[in-house]
Amino acid sequence: MSNPAVLEAVLERITYANEENGYTVARVDTGRGADLLTVVGSLLGAQPGESLRMEGRWGSHPQYGKQFTVENYTTILPATIQGIRRYLGSGLIKGIGPVFADRIVEHFGLDTLDIIEQQPKRLVEVPGLGPKRTKRIAAAWEEQKAIKEVMVFLQGVGVSTSIAVRIYKKYADASISVVKNEPYRLAADVWGIGFLTADRIAQAVGIPHDSPERVKAGLQYALSQSTDQGHCFLPEDRLIADAVKLLQVDTGLVIECLAELAAEDEGVVRERVPGPDGGEEEVTAVYLVPFHRAELSLSAQLLRLLRTGEDRMPAFQDVVWDRALTWLAGRTGAELAPEQQQAVRLALTEKVAVLTGGPGCGKSFTVRSIVELARAKKAKVVLAAPTGRAAKRLAELTGAEASTVHRLLELKPGGDAAYDRDRPLDADLVVVDEASMLDLLLANKLVKAVAPGAHLLLVGDVDQLPSVGAGEVLRDLLAESGPVPRVRLTRIFRQAQQSGVVTNAHRINSGVPPITRGLVDFFHFVEEETEDAGRLTVEVAAQRIPAKFGLDPRRDVQVLAPMHRGPAGAGALNALLQQAITPARPDLPEKRLGGRVFRVGDKVTQIRNNYEKGENGVFNGTVGVVTSLSMDDQRLTVLTDEDEEVPYDFDELDELAHAYAVTIHRSQGSEYPAVVIPVTTGAWMMLQRNLLYTAVTRAKKLVVLVGSRKAIGQAVRTVSAGRRFTALDHRLTGLSAPRLPTTGAKGAG
Repeated sequence: MSNPAVLEAVLERITYANEENGYTVARVDTGRGADLLTVVGSLLGAQPGESLRMEGRWGSHPQYGKQFTVENYTTILPATIQGIRRYLGSGLIKGIGPVFADRIVEHFGLDTLDIIEQQPKRLVEVPGLGPKRTKRIAAAWEEQKAIKEVMVFLQGVGVSTSIAVRIYKKYADASISVVKNEPYRLAADVWGIGFLTADRIAQAVGIPHDSPERVKAGLQYALSQSTDQGHCFLPEDRLIADAVKLLQVDTGLVIECLAELAAEDEGVVRERVPGPDGGEEEVTAVYLVPFHRAELSLSAQLLRLLRTGEDRMPAFQDVVWDRALTWLAGRTGAELAPEQQQAVRLALTEKVAVLTGGPGCGKSFTVRSIVELARAKKAKVVLAAPTGRAAKRLAELTGAEASTVHRLLELKPGGDAAYDRDRPLDADLVVVDEASMLDLLLANKLVKAVAPGAHLLLVGDVDQLPSVGAGEVLRDLLAESGPVPRVRLTRIFRQAQQSGVVTNAHRINSGVPPITRGLVDFFHFVEEETEDAGRLTVEVAAQRIPAKFGLDPRRDVQVLAPMHRGPAGAGALNALLQQAITPARPDLPEKRLGGRVFRVGDKVTQIRNNYEKGENGVFNGTVGVVTSLSMDDQRLTVLTDEDEEVPYDFDELDELAHAYAVTIHRSQGSEYPAVVIPVTTGAWMMLQRNLLYTAVTRAKKLVVLVGSRKAIGQAVRTVSAGRRFTALDHRLTGLSAPRLPTTGAKGAG
């Protein structure tokens, strides 16, 4: 490496950027008429079009030749007409794209940037720039300056650009003060900042390793990590051990801080609950406050519904069932099997009921029958499901309107519902499909909104993966000595027996390998190597299935991967599938973000609950297609599977992931005409029966497994070891114990 040097140049394009550590590879124009030059190093926050003054060293790369390694940089405003035009046209300032940049520079020449800075009102002199856009440009310029200042400070403490933008959005002018004085607040307040990032910042601003503030934040982080794995609480000894490992401090200090947190009621609650096997021994459960409240509230509300003397469908208490069922068969054109009849009676006479069963056992037909009878008695029926796709399917099935649970409750920014105990839903019967997806927090909001005397029917397949969020609500409601009436449908109907998809789902669920020969709707392409399986998965989804079955690769075919990482994981497959299905074209606008690129036509999914977006929020797992992308407005639009157009500013794109391939966990509640499932030894740790069963049951017509027999065998044999820490079943019975997984077992989600 040579001596320290200074390089001034215009940033032309970023070819690679690592959002985590800021390492960037970029091409710059030195303005000397030569080719573009490669610079590498930390260029966090720099935007194409900006003029940079970079300090660093010259070096040489064996493949790319001469390059400059940046140690730090400052932005300098461009001094040439060309530079100003490129700077403004880069999309840095919302409201100015290349066209307006040309017009503005044409009008003000070298004074352009001074005018925007000192006299922004004069921008109206430019043809086509009205007062509204002028105002927007001035505001964006100010915000850009403020963000830059925060960025420079945050860069000093090692924070990436995208997170710096989020910190600024959250705290505006208070950003620097919060980061300096209360860095652990970031972990709670800003999405995408976990404890580890906040901890790194805290270290950089000089907060001691053993400060109580750090230990308390670490304890809350360990608990929130466990809720991400599906647990509602952690046993105290396990939490303490996790925190000691995470924080590298004395056990005594962790115990003291936990006691303080619990005493101050600062976010955690400790409670004695029965031990693992319902024995005499109790354990101390430590909950984050919202999960403790939700568990208490959900159990109380369910018991209240079950025990109320009111009934909003009294007509069914003295119905002559033989006559009712004969009338029903006339309406639907089919007789109900005895267990289906039992489910119909249960839903219409009991205040809370659960209907469970696998594919092909007639759950859907039973639900349709319940809705028909309720409607015949003029009952108000409300139908919902956790996802847009599941709600659509429920609506098709019953011929009535169905919505997502979020829309039904009209969740507001912040997550409060418009309907709750004080303002219940106007419904006599509430039916919720795909109930295995209901996590503790959403189930609590839902049950709160059911009016006393109304009937609640939860329908779902308890053998599928549990919810992505914390809890195992459906399983807890089905606990053996629990008070909630239930019917499990077990008989597979004759037409369903002819489906390879249904037959194999039941085989997998009972621990028998699927049949993969001689079927017209279930195939296995054997591929031993994980990388080869990944490549073949893409070929099958993008080319072979569309060619043979006439299905649209974007709309009708879904790749479901056991995990996100690895050569056959959802991450790598998305990049390959995008290349195959929505390749780059000169006329197709696109936006790069780190290593990803978004294009019009891309299939995408939302990866966090955002209550601020759309009409009633956009939720984790919502899928859609990018319908427009504007460089001028720095925004793209997604048409979701609930037919809602949702705009995303470019600085919000880390809420979106490509969805050509998704993990099986993320596919819950959705149904696709065809699914392709890479099952490889590379995903060994994830291969479990309920995972493969869930994937196969997502398909309506066609399943293709790609991978090794050994991996499929492993998945079929392995029953998920980790049950989740929850005490809902115990609260409902008051007798039975909550389930506790063996120490160290992760939740199955």
